[in-house]
Amino acid sequence: MFDDTAVTVYQAYGAEIAEAAVAAGRFVPPFSLGRMTWIKPSFLWMMYRCGWATKPGQEHVLAIQMKRSGFEEALAAGVLSHFDASQYSSESEWKRRLAESPVRVQWDPERTVTGAPLPHRSLQVGLAGWATRRYVDEWVVGVTDITEMVHEIHYSAATNASVLPKEREYPLQLGTAAVLGATDLGADG
Repeated sequence: MFDDTAVTVYQAYGAEIAEAAVAAGRFVPPFSLGRMTWIKPSFLWMMYRCGWATKPGQEHVLAIQMKRSGFEEALAAGVLSHFDASQYSSESEWKRRLAESPVRVQWDPERTVTGAPLPHRSLQVGLAGWATRRYVDEWVVGVTDITEMVHEIHYSAATNASVLPKEREYPLQLGTAAVLGATDLGADG
């Protein structure tokens, strides 16, 4: 979900990190700035990843309101997490860019409510270094624990898909789409 100023991304954590973040309205210790943090703009991909808030250490799902300008800055700095000859002139160029950028981009099959893979891809964005600091200090504008809603949706979504958050394709600028390999993301993308 997004509007003119913010994008909603999702993350799942244990109680200690989630409760501190919700109380502060931003990420604070024990959240670690020293490791890569992965944000997921797709609700269903997050549900697949955290098992609908049942996996150990992922019992709290957070909806993070992130400045759209920060989201776009992170995407523009992104490097695919795997070598793709259609995106990079050589494996050595990809490795060089990977070493220089604190932002990883990964495309995985989007999921259904039951976790089955769909033929289109869902974006995950890994942030490290300066990108994590910017995320925590500047880009996050709100943190909401949506775990209760997640549990309610999980129990009712199989029969009523209208309870899912309304998501739509995010409009990328052509240059950013090309950098991210977002120009052709079919089942083999």
